[in-house]
Order: sequence, then structure tokens, then C-alpha cells
Amino acid sequence: MKSYVTCKEICNLNRLLTTVENLRDQEAKFSTDNSGFAVYQSPAKEKQFTDFIIFDYTIRWREKTSPHAPVQQVHADQTPYAAELRVCRRLPLNKADDLSKGRALFKISRLTLAIIDWRTTAPSDLVKIDLLYPKGAKAGEERAQAPDSEHLTDGYEVRGETYPIAPNEKHRLYYQTDTTPEEAMFIKCFDSRIESMTGTMGIAHGAGHTAFCDPQTSKDAPARQNIEVRCLVFYES
Repeated sequence: MKSYVTCKEICNLNRLLTTVENLRDQEAKFSTDNSGFAVYQSPAKEKQFTDFIIFDYTIRWREKTSPHAPVQQVHADQTPYAAELRVCRRLPLNKADDLSKGRALFKISRLTLAIIDWRTTAPSDLVKIDLLYPKGAKAGEERAQAPDSEHLTDGYEVRGETYPIAPNEKHRLYYQTDTTPEEAMFIKCFDSRIESMTGTMGIAHGAGHTAFCDPQTSKDAPARQNIEVRCLVFYES
């Protein structure tokens, strides 16, 4: 039997009460380079990159049986090894930003997205684990596990790595109220230009994020539904 490193085995699952600050009207303070995330109005125009490759997409909606429901656990999508693996699977280049671009399908009110400012993250916060997928399953064919079998790994295979993020009182989290389909949030998953937590010239590695329930939202408010596209983005060195 193969042994996998899973979040439940090595993560500190103690709850930490924290404040999530509204970034509405202060979006200009944040960028994918300094904080690891940014919000753009549509149509957004970016002319600094030289090429990009879309490598997957996910439509997220709140449904118990959905394998792509909003993830209520703070995490960064990819480790350096996982980012390198993504590039090698698709083309023989060795430099890429891995950006996740999320766009709402309608105004988000419930189970919105909270993002950690990368500058408030410490190296010890990142916990590397294996990313498991059902064996032989193609994109879109995954099925959610039953609650009583979530700890089982039989029938699964490693297809990468990811970073659950341990609680830290220094984390500063942000969210955007009433996100509309005209807005797109860019979340950096990995940047090959970084060398440490502070990064080359302060460039962020990425941004930890999680879905969360806003206690100020009414129970009958529309649940989050959005489309998420992840891309490899190439810049001239």
C-alpha cells in the first residue's frame, strides 16, 4: 500500500479567530507582485506578458455532492515542485507565473473568498502535502468523497503538491464585498522569480486563500458561484 502525506495527518487543525478586512475601494493597494493578488474591472488589459497557456479550469458552486465546492481551508495552490511539474507537462520552458483568475458568474454574497496578504506569511506557515486525484479520472470527472471515507486514499494517485497554510496571528486576510461578474480577481499560485518569503525585490510567491461564511450575510442570500481559470504566464527575463 502506498503512503501519502495528507492534510489531516500533519496540519495543525486548531481554529484561530481572525478578522477578514473588506478590500473594496482600496484595491489599488494590492498587486500580484506585492501581496499575491489583485482585482481588475472588465475589460482588463494586460500587455506585459509574452505568452500564456491555460492549463485547467474549475466551475465552483455550493453543492454537497460537488467535488468543486468552495474550499473552506486556507491554502496556496502549488508548491515550487508542483509549479515546475505543471510547466514540464505542457512545454519545455522553465520560467512561469502560475496565476489563478477567478471570475464570478453572478454577484457573490455567500461563501465568499478570503485572501492572505503574502507579506504577512511566514515560511513555517506552509505545510507541503500530496495532491490526490482518483486514479484514471479526467478533468471534470472527479466525484466528491462521502464524509465517512474522506480519510481513505485507496484508489487515488499523486498528481502534484499543494500548501495548506497553518494558522498565524500575523496573517492579514481580505475579501471583497458584492463581487460582480464584471470583476476578476487574479491570485498568484507560484512565481519562479522568488527566492525566499520576501522574494526577489519583494515579489510575492503567491496568496493563500479560503472560502468563508460571512456572519453578516443573510441565510437566503445567493451562494457563491464562479469560474476559475489557471494559466501559465511567461515574461521576458
